[in-house]
Amino acid sequence: MGPTTLYVHGSGATHRVWGRQYAPSGPAHPAVALDLSGHGDSGDIDTEAGTATLDAYADDVVAVAAETDADVLVGNSLGGAIAQWVALEREWTPAAMVLLGTGPELPVFEGLREWLADDWDRAVEFLHERDRLFHDADHEAVARSREQMAAVGQAVTRRDFMTCHHFDVSDRLGEIDVPVLAICGEHDKLTPRAYHETLATEIPSGEVSFVPDAAHLAMVERPDPFNDIVGSFLDDAV
Repeated sequence: MGPTTLYVHGSGATHRVWGRQYAPSGPAHPAVALDLSGHGDSGDIDTEAGTATLDAYADDVVAVAAETDADVLVGNSLGGAIAQWVALEREWTPAAMVLLGTGPELPVFEGLREWLADDWDRAVEFLHERDRLFHDADHEAVARSREQMAAVGQAVTRRDFMTCHHFDVSDRLGEIDVPVLAICGEHDKLTPRAYHETLATEIPSGEVSFVPDAAHLAMVERPDPFNDIVGSFLDDAV
């Protein structure tokens, strides 16, 4: 039995995006994954996009960590921003963090911000174009992603992305004093290589790794290499 790993999903997703990680074949066990407020089976919150929502999501993570005795946070995209926020702003500190498809700031393309407000179908289509959420995933993975986003809905997904847009801890990375592995899908256009290299360089105990033939959701598209990378990191870090 290793450290308990808590998986935190990204914008417009649910805990199900981590199905290949908290399954028995995943990189670390025990393992749990949560639905942030307003996602999946979790009740919603009434907060504006930005710091208020980030704080609420961080509270979700800390509460689940306390209930499950979690030691490690693994966050994707918005989930990676939340993990950084927990490490910087909460009394509870994880023993290590894995940050996938994220960065110290997460600006959102102006067109996507507009579509999330006014053209939901175009926003969903844009995110599922090649080298954004996926590089070359199978039809079932893409269909599941679309279904999850539809279930979460436009209002919550837009709040998620706008919270990312307002997120910026680029001048505070030196305060994160736990081992951190930044992982980037080789073809990720949403959160490119430079974001992850900055995390690895500016966080005192940071390092970086890349998943070939994958984009933003590398844990879905290439679960075996992703799990191997995470498992090796946790073996050394925790």
